[in-house]
Order: sequence, then structure tokens, then C-alpha cells
Amino acid sequence: MYAELAQNLTLFLTKFALFSNHFSVFSMKISVQPYQKAWQSQFLQIKQELNAILQELTPVIEHIGSTSVEHLSAKPIIDINVGVKSEQDFEKVVDLMANQKDYLYYKVFNESLPQRRLFVKLNDVAEKWAFPSVFSSLNEIPHEEINEKRLAHVHVWVFGSPDWIRHIAFRDYLRENEAIRKEYENLKLGLSKKEWADGMEYNAAKNDFIKKIEADAVNWYLQKLHK
Repeated sequence: MYAELAQNLTLFLTKFALFSNHFSVFSMKISVQPYQKAWQSQFLQIKQELNAILQELTPVIEHIGSTSVEHLSAKPIIDINVGVKSEQDFEKVVDLMANQKDYLYYKVFNESLPQRRLFVKLNDVAEKWAFPSVFSSLNEIPHEEINEKRLAHVHVWVFGSPDWIRHIAFRDYLRENEAIRKEYENLKLGLSKKEWADGMEYNAAKNDFIKKIEADAVNWYLQKLHK
């Protein structure tokens, strides 16, 4: 199961990198900053907001990604897992989120990653009106402008699915393993010195490391759950 998941993730990142290289007309550096306690506070504020928006679905909401790991340098963007009961809830999530003034829906990724719905939260409600509420194709996305205004990525999965588990496992594994956390940090700091078409191209460059660690992390996490 995990091998198939990892293969699908690789195909998705490769495909996206090809598309983003085709459509991007600028280069950028990724800002990787030392760990900040404020990231946890930002997550808690967004979690409260999402619980209010999605309350009828009783979601499980978790802080994931590098900003969720103390002592790990990260891009200052909060990554959030939202777990729902089934994929049948996805359209309800989209409907509820569509009424919010500071979230953008990245519908474009539904085909390549149908088991997820992705939203970007902006750092200023007023900024949403500069963009479409829904991005249905890659060439519609003004990467440079949105990069300056992103506060968080909201990833909606089925709670307990393999994708949900791999994100939680990776987070907890980094929290528990200082040497691996430091290796990951050094990789990110090195990559941050290079020029990238967009954040997804940068993420694709981390993919080999992440695949290797995720496999160990998922095995470790599942063993811990069954003790």
C-alpha cells in the first residue's frame, strides 16, 4: 500500500513540475526561516476558524509540515490536515469553504490527486478579491502574487486514509528524531539558496528525501499505534 502511495506522489510531483516549468515566467527563492513559536499560534487560530466553518462535518484538524516541528527551519506557511469521514464530504467542504473571504480553492489538482481537496488561506481578507475564488487550470494561477500573500495550505483528506497517516507520521517522526530533523533542515537550507519556478518545483526537489523518510516514518508510526 505504501509503495503504491509513494509512486503516485512521485508521479504527481513530476507531472506538476513539468507543468509549472511550462507556465512559470519568473524565478524565485524560497524563504526558509528558523522555527518560530508564532507558527503554532497561527495554526490554532486557523483551526478554530476551520472548526467553525466545517462544524457540521466534525472534522479532525492537525498541524502538519515543517512549521509543526519545533527546532526545524521552515517556509513561513502553515500546513494543515483536515480529516473528514469520507470522500462524499468533499463537495460539502468545497461548498462551505466557497463562502469564505480569504480562502482560494485549487480545483486544478483534483484530477491528479483526487483523494485531496486543497485550499490556500490568504493573510488578508481583502486580498482575495484580487484573485479568482477557484483555480481550475494551472495557467490561471498567478504564482508570484499569491506567494506573497499565502498564510496557510489546507489539505482535506479522509481521516485515517494512507495520505492522512503519512503526513502525521512524517511530522511525528521528525519531532522524535533529531538527526533526521537536522538532515532535513540542511537539505531545505541548501535548496533555499537556489532559484525556483515556484514552491512546487522546490517541493519536488525534496521528494527523494521525503520518500525515503516517509517509508520509515509510516512503519514507525503504525508500530507505535499498535503497541
